[in-house]
Amino acid sequence: MGNDGGSIPDRRDLVKSKPKAEQADKANQTRARWLFCALSKRPLQEPVVSCALGKLYNKDSIIEYLLDKSAYGDGQEICGHIRSLKDVKTLKLTPNPTKVSSSSEASTDKARFVCPLTLKEMNGSQPFVYLWTCGCVFSQSGLRAVAGTPPREDAGKLEKKEPKDGESGPSLDMCPQCGAKYHKADDILTLNPTPEEESKMFEDMIKRRAAEPTKTKSKKRKAAAADAEGAAEPATKKKHASSATINPSIATASRGVANSLAQEAAKRKANMSDAVKSLYEDKNGVKRKETFMTRGTFTRYA
Repeated sequence: MGNDGGSIPDRRDLVKSKPKAEQADKANQTRARWLFCALSKRPLQEPVVSCALGKLYNKDSIIEYLLDKSAYGDGQEICGHIRSLKDVKTLKLTPNPTKVSSSSEASTDKARFVCPLTLKEMNGSQPFVYLWTCGCVFSQSGLRAVAGTPPREDAGKLEKKEPKDGESGPSLDMCPQCGAKYHKADDILTLNPTPEEESKMFEDMIKRRAAEPTKTKSKKRKAAAADAEGAAEPATKKKHASSATINPSIATASRGVANSLAQEAAKRKANMSDAVKSLYEDKNGVKRKETFMTRGTFTRYA
């Protein structure tokens, strides 16, 4: 064990510790969700839209996806729940008044939008919400302070209840930015929610879609179909009228053709030899059953 040029291994060389599992950088994940499009992974640029799950997209990326579902490799996993532009809402964002450096790297690290009420940056450090009725975006704390009462924890998850007879409808609040009316329990959606919140929002979206009425023809399509039918009726009447005027001549011509064919058939039958006639009828004049030899030949004249 010595003087041979070798080495004596110790425990550190013989026992290898298990490597630690790689962990994703939470800061980079937060930056990607709040500063970049969830579908195209490009920096967010107006117009920016959001879906019922609170994800942020560039509107042009959503249009590209709807036109070609294979435009993005993971598009079906990210926004497969988006059926049309009706399933997204264009957000009214407030630009960040803070001057951004001219370098591209600094511009992507700086939040481009802020809350119009508190001027807090929309960078993921605190929760932001938007109103489905108008698309205005606020920080949750700013909207809570202006509204006077905090949004309910089950916001966006309750079913709307119709007022009973003699009762007024549900109380509506006004958007502090544009004045549009909204309902606290249904129209406040969280941007980039936690996985638990996102799963609840997904379940609520499925319930709302299941409650949607079946699609029927729109009024414009029904009117167009009625106009087409009305235009077709005079044409059919004209056709029947013209056919009624020429029917006697057609009947006369058809009778003449039928008589000439019958005369020709009689001549051919008269000129047939007994051997040929025996192929089509027996001695008593009863027609024989057609075979491959007689089918489609002079049987129609026999």
